[in-house]
Amino acid sequence: MVSTGAAERAWCVVVPHDATGARLARHRLADELAGVVPPMLLADLVAVLAELVGNAVRHADPLPGGVVRVAWRLRTSTEGQQVQLRVTDGGAVGEPRVRAADPDAIDGRGLHIVSGLADRWGVERDGLGQSVWAEFDPTDAARPDLVAAG
Repeated sequence: MVSTGAAERAWCVVVPHDATGARLARHRLADELAGVVPPMLLADLVAVLAELVGNAVRHADPLPGGVVRVAWRLRTSTEGQQVQLRVTDGGAVGEPRVRAADPDAIDGRGLHIVSGLADRWGVERDGLGQSVWAEFDPTDAARPDLVAAG
């Protein structure tokens, strides 16, 4: 058996199902991962988390207690760091999907941002509601700016 020497850190917080929840989630993520991941990766993580929580607040029901659950996992190995963000809400009618937005539209670009910044994203449903997740693999050779800590 070969050991990869991987270490994992995970966080989970609940925030209010409103605009203050999105702000709290962004600040908590930034505080926890500042100095742990490269600054450009952290900026992408904060932007994607803001979109995911914002979408949960605008388009989905809250979890019991009027909250949204926000989680992130950081895995560090000899190959680099991988980060997963996950936002769980009470569910919505229809599945989150990228949609076409008119250039003059004031909204409708959130999942375009998520898709452009994250390496992968998706939706999972369970008995409580739905989770929208995004994964970042900064060891990707196409993103050398995210590999070296700054």
